[in-house]
Amino acid sequence: MIDFRGAPGTPTLPTHWHSGHPSPKHDPAPEIQIHHATPHTVLLRQNKSVHFEAPFLFLLFGNERALLLDTGASPDPAHFPLRETVDRLIDEWLTHNPRQKYELLVTHTHGHGDHIAADGQFADRPDTTVVPPGLDDVVRHFGFEDWPHKPVELDLGGRVLDLVPGPGHHPAAVVFYDRHTATLLTGDSLYPGRLYVDDATAYAETADRLIDFCATRPVTHVLGCHIEMTTTPDEDYPRGTTYQPDEPPLQLTAAHLHTLRRALAETDGRPGSHPYGDFILVHRG
Repeated sequence: MIDFRGAPGTPTLPTHWHSGHPSPKHDPAPEIQIHHATPHTVLLRQNKSVHFEAPFLFLLFGNERALLLDTGASPDPAHFPLRETVDRLIDEWLTHNPRQKYELLVTHTHGHGDHIAADGQFADRPDTTVVPPGLDDVVRHFGFEDWPHKPVELDLGGRVLDLVPGPGHHPAAVVFYDRHTATLLTGDSLYPGRLYVDDATAYAETADRLIDFCATRPVTHVLGCHIEMTTTPDEDYPRGTTYQPDEPPLQLTAAHLHTLRRALAETDGRPGSHPYGDFILVHRG
């Protein structure tokens, strides 16, 4: 059995991801880029040539089950073979860590279409639970007793994650803190791109909740689900861009939570786009 209880291991992350191709139809890269951040942690990115959203997905291995966080922006396995990719990664992991039985939990950072599209690929997979993305289902499945105020724990078999309610961008958004890597997985609540605010009050409360949470825990990286910025502060790529050769890295830091909170206070729900260096806060008018 793997001991996940020791000091957090810092995941290794690339400085640059595959960011599409000038001609999407001629992109030689695979539909999904795979990066092993630790022996038990895999980051996946959907190719921008397949879908411009190019979301990041996360596959975390525990002793009893794996967690797949989000399923991307495309349902068709012919264009986005997520089930095949995840099955292969699990088989590879089990080769080095044999188990008689091993389960898969599929859940989401939130319920927008570019994060749940391939759920159906896992509908008939044995030993698999797919959590529907609606608020009632999320609260019920994970046992949130005081949503959105109180986090809950998720145990993958020695590998424990804290699930922090994160509404503001989406009513059922959840932020996942992985104790094994001290990584905060923030979905669309914080990433190097356009942060769309649907409920400014809830978003501010989420930022406060995360700041308080991280104040007593190590955080190696803050990892959201998209890259939409250029390496020039305040400058993003237009929505729908399928080739982003001047991308910054995915990872942000816990300090960006304070910048996010300040941005929410300064903009005070004012409609429009408000650049803050590594991200752009967008209040929907």
